[in-house]
Amino acid sequence: MVKKGILERLAEGVVIGDGGFVFALEKRGYVKAGPWTPEATCENPEAVRQLHREFLRAGSDVMQAFTFYASDTKLENRGNEAGQKFTGKNINKAACDLAKEVAAEGDALVAGGLSQTPTYLSASSKSDVQKDFRNQIKVFVENKLDFLICEYFEHVEEIEIAIGVCKETGKPIAATMCIGPEGDLHGVSAGDCAVRMVKAGANIVGVNCHFDPFTSLKTIKLMKEGLEKAGLKAYLMCQPLAYHTPDAGKQGFIDLPEFPFGLEPRVTTRWDIQRFAREAYELGVRYIGGCCGFEPYHIRAISEELEKERGRKAVATSKHDAWGGGLVMHTKPWVRARARRDFWENLQPASGRPFSAALSKPDDWGVTAGSDILKQQAAATTKEEIQKLVNFKK
Repeated sequence: MVKKGILERLAEGVVIGDGGFVFALEKRGYVKAGPWTPEATCENPEAVRQLHREFLRAGSDVMQAFTFYASDTKLENRGNEAGQKFTGKNINKAACDLAKEVAAEGDALVAGGLSQTPTYLSASSKSDVQKDFRNQIKVFVENKLDFLICEYFEHVEEIEIAIGVCKETGKPIAATMCIGPEGDLHGVSAGDCAVRMVKAGANIVGVNCHFDPFTSLKTIKLMKEGLEKAGLKAYLMCQPLAYHTPDAGKQGFIDLPEFPFGLEPRVTTRWDIQRFAREAYELGVRYIGGCCGFEPYHIRAISEELEKERGRKAVATSKHDAWGGGLVMHTKPWVRARARRDFWENLQPASGRPFSAALSKPDDWGVTAGSDILKQQAAATTKEEIQKLVNFKK
């Protein structure tokens, strides 16, 4: 039986994506914070396979190959040793194999992903940026992946290049930017970003990463309005953070001082994500998933909230009764009393940190592609270079 493609599925209803592999595998000890590259597909394939499997059980309809930052230039950037051990082709091929293997255990599609490159950030030529993307896409095509995702782009100019290269394959294209309501880092509005992505050839557009679920929906609303004003149509996609970031600036959570090792107090609850899923669906978003911080239980929350619309339950729901219903079996009566929707829906969780502020002050350095300080290099960052950065905003 031939599987329905991504566009067919979106035409019929909602599609659930997966969660954040980079952060999830860093916490488990398989990804190095800093370079955030996915050599785990070669070094520890069992860890990647297991995370795919957990997202599949939680309700994911798409197994996105773990190819984030898997360009050769990123693997060799700033002293990253991954490029000395593996090529981008090695990592991308292993990622495709793992995603396809797990997808075959269910009815999931497999997507290959492209993301921003050091080549673009260093203001290299368009042809050099295209070369980075073509090297990755060649592996996705050879492995017959179902569709392509361009994600985690801060500049619409770069994602247009990525979409253009993807378009050469004839495969469906999803394109998401890591921007908030203020637009991209060169000042292009969210609405105009959506218009430009569709005109470049994307079938599905939206946002991922950098901002919390509800800030991301504000951006999606602006994108939707921009498309309607331009008379363009595309499916909407949202894969936000699983962290609350109301205090984030234009560059999102990477500007917060807690990034990346102190974000745990900001983690969204499963109930937050159920509310996000409902609001996203009502806004017209039909591809709903997650990015950094999203664990399988967050994806399960999306699946459970949209169970009626999807007409099926996730496998993992067998171990999770709606709205804490399983607590009726708890030994303690005060915990049994929490087995109800109104309790969890109205809970305001405490942090347990009596001297912790509710909000932080973003760094807001204001540097982006074209700035000398953002140029990338193969050599490892020196102590002297770090000191220059420390002094930069003094």
